Amino acid sequence: MAASYYVVFNPRSGKGRGATLIEPVTSWLRAQGFEVDHGLTEAPGDERRLAREAASRGFGTIVAVGGDGTWGNAANGVLEAGKPTRLGFIAGGTGCDFVKTLGIPGKDLRQCLHILAAGRTRRVDVGVVEGKRFLNVLGFGFDVAVLEDSWTVTRLQGDLLYLYCALRQLRNFPGFRVWITADDQPEQAHDLLMLIVANARVFGGAFKIAPGADLGDGRLDSVAFANMGLGRRLSLMGKLLRGTHEQAPDVKMGQPARLRLRFETAPTYETDGEWNRAHADTLDVHVEPAALEVLVP
Repeated sequence: MAASYYVVFNPRSGKGRGATLIEPVTSWLRAQGFEVDHGLTEAPGDERRLAREAASRGFGTIVAVGGDGTWGNAANGVLEAGKPTRLGFIAGGTGCDFVKTLGIPGKDLRQCLHILAAGRTRRVDVGVVEGKRFLNVLGFGFDVAVLEDSWTVTRLQGDLLYLYCALRQLRNFPGFRVWITADDQPEQAHDLLMLIVANARVFGGAFKIAPGADLGDGRLDSVAFANMGLGRRLSLMGKLLRGTHEQAPDVKMGQPARLRLRFETAPTYETDGEWNRAHADTLDVHVEPAALEVLVP
């Protein structure tokens, strides 16, 4: 029996790029002799439902076409189904950061298709917050302000969009206060510009947030940026772009398996580029080691 692929398309991803990939992706896979079905998202989060239903129907491979949000939602659906299902990736979104850690070429469609056909896999960790899994990063503070700012910009896409919005928010974002408990350590208070809990290495298009992150180490990489004035923020931005911010005195790095984060009020946050509002002022974050099988080069 031919291998079965179910392809989840977000037609609105990448400001419409996802819709242009439907025919070339499905036609190419069928030409290789695979059994192929597909579904299109109609509302935010539909990737989760489509992937869960397809995995429950017995599809061996779910392919998610979109960006980080599409991939994160599809991963949730695959894991909720509880079946031995692989997840593959084709970049069709604005932010396509997770695959950079896997070595998948984000905008080279032909190479992405060949990776799907070759069938090479590895297992990767996933992070969890409020019952939702994330593949790439969980972010608070400045990160969320940049995401919200990006909704107002229509003339840019991809890495340039996030870089432009980040520069604007360097001046505007006020910072926030959070109390952090990492694994079994005592709780500590922090005044921060940004807190990133990373599973992978890159976020925001060009920022090497956790250069040493390992998708198979059973840990998360926490990166806490102290709140500071504009001049120091600009200096830190340059270090972040180069991936040399780990040595900066305003940055605290850690590799916890579990975090408890307590805020003054229920915060907003992002998981894999998707905006969320927390249900409470305290959040528990943990890692599920080697939880997901993914297709890789």
